[in-house]
Amino acid sequence: MKRPENAGGLSAAGSSDAEFHQNFIMPLLLSPCSANRIKKSKMKKRVTLLLTAALILIAGACNEIRTGDGQGRVILKVTDAPFDINSIESALVTITKVEIRKVGDGISDGNPFITLSEDTITVDLIDLRNGVSETLLDMEIPTGEYDLVRLYVYEAGLKLKDSDEIQRVKIPGGSQTGIKIFLRPALEVSEGNLGEVLLDIDLSRSFVLRGHPEHHNGFIFKPVIRAANMAKAGCVRGFVTDTAGVKLSEASVWIEQDTILATAFSDTLGFYAIIGIPAGEYSVSAAKEGFDTVRYDGVNIIAGNKTILDFELTKK
Repeated sequence: MKRPENAGGLSAAGSSDAEFHQNFIMPLLLSPCSANRIKKSKMKKRVTLLLTAALILIAGACNEIRTGDGQGRVILKVTDAPFDINSIESALVTITKVEIRKVGDGISDGNPFITLSEDTITVDLIDLRNGVSETLLDMEIPTGEYDLVRLYVYEAGLKLKDSDEIQRVKIPGGSQTGIKIFLRPALEVSEGNLGEVLLDIDLSRSFVLRGHPEHHNGFIFKPVIRAANMAKAGCVRGFVTDTAGVKLSEASVWIEQDTILATAFSDTLGFYAIIGIPAGEYSVSAAKEGFDTVRYDGVNIIAGNKTILDFELTKK
């Protein structure tokens, strides 16, 4: 067990909120037209819902933001907390409906849920890794406080690299009653601000292979999803190497507070990133088969900042 210097041996102390958004969020969200159309007075609140792991696509980023009508804006993104994908080519999730719940009396008809989308959207979670996310929608919603997102998942599919067949399973409850993901802290949507919410699908725990992967016995899909208010969250990233400085790919990295909050796997360059971590103090660990596990305690995550944390693993 290790304790890094200066709150975890991190270089995050000098990182600013502006630098974090410049390096991680803004390059994915802004386009020339969207930047020019943001009004300084009465700008609507934008809410970004992220599902962690891969590529970001923005819908409606160039739309004019109306003012004075009590509306905010919501952007829904998808990402994945990845798992050991050596044998996996794609992990598909089909979403048919997305809702968000307003705290209090709800909207005018008394229903606290607002429908954000009823389009059928299929995302490949394998593409969403190490801090990349995919935007599902961008729209205006009434101002107020929101504490829950509900996803309706129709089916999931898994394709192994040595197979031409996509194994699919239907999600009975997910397509009818929806999957509830609580927002803690709740998201406040008000005119004049920008907000983002990250929905992180943990691929390693959501897709459970039956038997040995080589036997192609199918899988069980039990969605494990967390939600993060990005205004209250930071990120941790870095590289995983061995004692000779060689970059290690497919090393497992996880962050926890009593229980595991989120996971990642290093890429071919040894790089990993976990985004949407609520501000606070955590333990962060890295492990790879054939190497000793390294753990850092007292890692401080600051809202709007990036925390740099590298791992050097020793062979057993």
